[in-house]
Amino acid sequence: MIRSMTAYASAETGGSAGTLSCELRTVNHRYLELSPRLPDELRSLEPALRERIAAKLSRGKVDVTVRSGDARSESLQVDNALLARLSELNLDMQARFPGMQVQFTELLRFPGVLRQQAVDPEARQAALFEVLDRALDALTATREREGAKLEQVLRERLDAVERIVAQVREWMPEIRAALRARLEVRLADLKQPADPGRLEQELVLQITRSDVDEELDRLATHIAETRRVLGLKEPVGRRLDFLMQEFNREANTLGSKSVDARSTNAAVELKVLIEQMREQVQNIE
Repeated sequence: MIRSMTAYASAETGGSAGTLSCELRTVNHRYLELSPRLPDELRSLEPALRERIAAKLSRGKVDVTVRSGDARSESLQVDNALLARLSELNLDMQARFPGMQVQFTELLRFPGVLRQQAVDPEARQAALFEVLDRALDALTATREREGAKLEQVLRERLDAVERIVAQVREWMPEIRAALRARLEVRLADLKQPADPGRLEQELVLQITRSDVDEELDRLATHIAETRRVLGLKEPVGRRLDFLMQEFNREANTLGSKSVDARSTNAAVELKVLIEQMREQVQNIE
């Protein structure tokens, strides 16, 4: 299935490991380039995160942003018994020292009043992978929707290229006949009569130089191969990019061999269509 390399997706989750959110932004790139931004407490999981993304994406520049809520504040616990004992001591001390004042925040700083429950590393990793997988699934769905649009554009351009190739084939007998007529007129203008054998040799030479049957055949082959590649269930961006180069090479040769305004215009139209396809292919995974 054709996939675009441009997409955005996000996901969020919450639990004992705290709140986690993941944003993925991708644009076209020749290879897979990952740029992860993780909070400090998740930095050790970056290699595993890279492997998980590479298993689902093959090309594109991928910006990965993971944000975490304050899991520490969610896991704080108060030792109520110790706090009550400190409060009693505070009241007792106030009777003995009337000018003494103790703030509530100072009581919280007393060792043991606030206890932080450690976050399980396995739970943290599971939470990260869970939110990452959901973001990747959403990203893939977006890429496929955009890819379907790109595929439609490519198939429309391929149909147009095929029509031009068929049209040039129809013109070739007329172009060869016109070429022979022009050559005969030029030879008739010569003061000395031309050797019939020489006329045939010159005609064969001119027709050979302007023969584009091979280029038209290769263009037809490239059209068929591109349609086949579009139906593959794997990333095909690099194959399509190579095919666009081959298309362009044949269109250039067709233009250089042209001896007729119609085939020249056809070569120009082919180049326009091929360039339009090439621009779309640059965004395919």
